[in-house]
Amino acid sequence: MTSSLPYSGHFVGREHRFAVRVYFEDTDFSGVVYHASYLRFMERARSDMLSVAGIIQSDAFAAGDGVYAVAELNIKYLRPAHFDDALLIVSTVEQVRAASCLIHQRVMLGDERLTEATVLAAFLSPEGRPRRQPKDWIQKFTPLLPEQNIAS
Repeated sequence: MTSSLPYSGHFVGREHRFAVRVYFEDTDFSGVVYHASYLRFMERARSDMLSVAGIIQSDAFAAGDGVYAVAELNIKYLRPAHFDDALLIVSTVEQVRAASCLIHQRVMLGDERLTEATVLAAFLSPEGRPRRQPKDWIQKFTPLLPEQNIAS
């Protein structure tokens, strides 16, 4: 019997790993992955990373606390991915601040780095203003950080 649960990535040490298959809809007419598709792949990986770490954004949103939103993104495209490639999105939490976290992501094809990005995710109130993220979220990030890189 197969599970009907959606795919979930996993942590290997402090790295979160999330597998993605490139489908036709992710490519341009030549079979090369369209630049915006990488953003979708990385968003899925970040959302999954938070969930696997025990950070449930939907609960915070429902409670009126707030949610993360991308405040800044720097991306570098190194080599293209193509239709039917099996990619791995590797995400690491690099820094946690009172109202944000910095996440580094790599899109890998085997051992080859295709794309990398740094994402600043700000925690926002329901009104869209920066606010301190829940303390228990910061605690859940702690074991994922390099040398306890937390600023309060």
